[in-house]
Amino acid sequence: MTGTALTVRVSPGPATGKDPMTAPNRPPLLLVGGGNRHYREYLLAALRPHFRLWLIDSADSTWPHDYVEGVTVADTLDADALIAVARQVTASFPARGVLTFDESLVYPVARVAEELGLPGSPPEAVQACRDKATSRAALDAAGVPQPISRTVGSAEEAVAAAEEIGYPVVVKARGLAGSLGVLRVDDPTAVSDAYATASGAVWPGIPRYEADVLVEEFLTGPEISIDAVISQSVCTPLVIAHKRTGFAPFFEETGHTVDADDPLFNDAALLGQLGLVHKGIGLTEGATHTEFKLTDRGPRLVEINARSGGDFIPRLGVLAGGSDPILAAAQIAVGQTPPPRVVLRRTAAIRFLYPAADCEVVDTVVHDDRFGPTIREALGAVATGTHLWLPPHAYQTRSRYGHVIAVGADAGQVAADLDCAEDLVTLRSKPQST
Repeated sequence: MTGTALTVRVSPGPATGKDPMTAPNRPPLLLVGGGNRHYREYLLAALRPHFRLWLIDSADSTWPHDYVEGVTVADTLDADALIAVARQVTASFPARGVLTFDESLVYPVARVAEELGLPGSPPEAVQACRDKATSRAALDAAGVPQPISRTVGSAEEAVAAAEEIGYPVVVKARGLAGSLGVLRVDDPTAVSDAYATASGAVWPGIPRYEADVLVEEFLTGPEISIDAVISQSVCTPLVIAHKRTGFAPFFEETGHTVDADDPLFNDAALLGQLGLVHKGIGLTEGATHTEFKLTDRGPRLVEINARSGGDFIPRLGVLAGGSDPILAAAQIAVGQTPPPRVVLRRTAAIRFLYPAADCEVVDTVVHDDRFGPTIREALGAVATGTHLWLPPHAYQTRSRYGHVIAVGADAGQVAADLDCAEDLVTLRSKPQST
């Protein structure tokens, strides 16, 4: 598709919201990448009342049409082609910024911002977030404490690195995110298989490297993520989520909890590390999703992404009564200053639902008569005939059959209601056909 573009003009519905701006006052914003409707529609719904949107995507999915003024179909993974298409679009749609929520598109979009003179971090800083080895090297040079990390290009090198670091270790794909291609290894017998899994993990648009795997020190302690915005090199955390993982030795992200008035917002060590990481990478403008382990030696970086968090984490922040990270990301993208962080008043949490084994979906049934008092949403998110695979055979969106969200002032009640999540949405399935 390189060098070609197809533009479709659509007629979005009226902007909605508590205090919607009139159309002339909503800044025009380019959005690159539509994505999976289940995970992305709430993002466009959050932006629509405040921005005029034009979508550049690799295909003309119809679901975004209610939120955008037009769609241009182009090769979004080719930075030069994307720049050319963005110039074409902005000739009639005078965008004041460009934004993506797609990990594979953050670097091409950073190139667009630079070439069109729009707000954004330097492309090389964004690319450093994409490449975990580059991230580690940049932060080592900046003196940021990190786990021991070695980049390897073979199973033999992986074994040697693990022996040097000491077991257990974490073996991870160099360029992926969302815990894809990441697993724990406890002894030498499992290193070669772990290397094969990490080096074989793929995602569209993600570059591969000659030395494509990292072997790292295993960090003990709870894991959190911070959705933040950075404006004029000042980093402001908006949402802190506590992560649940499963399917050991893999690190599948099975849920997240955003606590009311989380004391970590006042943790000097954590906030100091957050600022040092952003400065060390060279980020100056935009939204980030940064993951830390809270170890007995202090917070240690797991990874940083030059985009807002996935898995509905920004939505959890809003449901908890806090600032909207999606709106803040878009405001920075068009050169506006987002409002200060709002103190969270409630606990909001999500649990993702997985089958007991690889299967083909027959249907899902939501049992609203079983809802506890804090259940906000329970959804089956897969169609009949969908094939589901458990980790490591598939990434999150191909492993899950639904999710449950709970929100309330009583964190204990939220947790108790989510302990029954699998009873709220049941899956009927059959073995996968060969």
